Amino acid sequence: MSDLNTQRRQFLKTSLGAAAVAIAPGMLLFDTAHGKAEAGSSKVRWGMLIDTAQCKDGCNDCVTACNKENGLSGGTAATDSQWIRKIELKDIRSGRELSLPMMCQHCEEPPCVDVCPTAASFKRADGIVLVDRHRCIGCRYCMMACPYKARSFVHEPLQDQKPDVPRGKGTVESCTLCVHRLDKGQQNTACAEACKNKAILFGNLNDENSEIAQKIRSVASVQVRADLQLNPGIRYQGL
Repeated sequence: MSDLNTQRRQFLKTSLGAAAVAIAPGMLLFDTAHGKAEAGSSKVRWGMLIDTAQCKDGCNDCVTACNKENGLSGGTAATDSQWIRKIELKDIRSGRELSLPMMCQHCEEPPCVDVCPTAASFKRADGIVLVDRHRCIGCRYCMMACPYKARSFVHEPLQDQKPDVPRGKGTVESCTLCVHRLDKGQQNTACAEACKNKAILFGNLNDENSEIAQKIRSVASVQVRADLQLNPGIRYQGL
């Protein structure tokens, strides 16, 4: 049965890959408009350090910036796409309350990639986890596999899309760490730029001289659901 599943998965990868190329000979729309699959270097691992002490209750600047950057509606219904959302936590024993942003954690071992039958979910060499909309069949296995509930399904036709952020009805999507910016040489995400409290620090985790790497060495930080051993690229300070 294992061999059969392996063969089926390989067939789907090959067939869908050929179909995608047929859409635009020599390239995928995804490659040019939403982060190149072959881009990135293993010398780089993009990530974030979020300081929960600086993340203020009631502030949604990061969410607003993400919605504007990626052409999202900003709705919060179950059928609305939310690439980043603010969540409130309360320690029952101490009564301590926290407000923090939650998004795709860009895991080193992403379960969404493991369960995708068409290889639509993939991880680039630089650690960014993405969805190729040409390959996505809308099965939503990845949404069920994600322990962070970070993925959304596009239920309705879309209008006025951003040229750099193509989206599509019937596909799954999530935070891309503003990959379209990074592939143009920019060095920050929209949410980090918008945070006036400086709660979100973005950078290269693999560069020991980067601000984020130095900060992680100097402060206590945790990964959400570290017990799953997914090694997320998003770390939280003060959690």
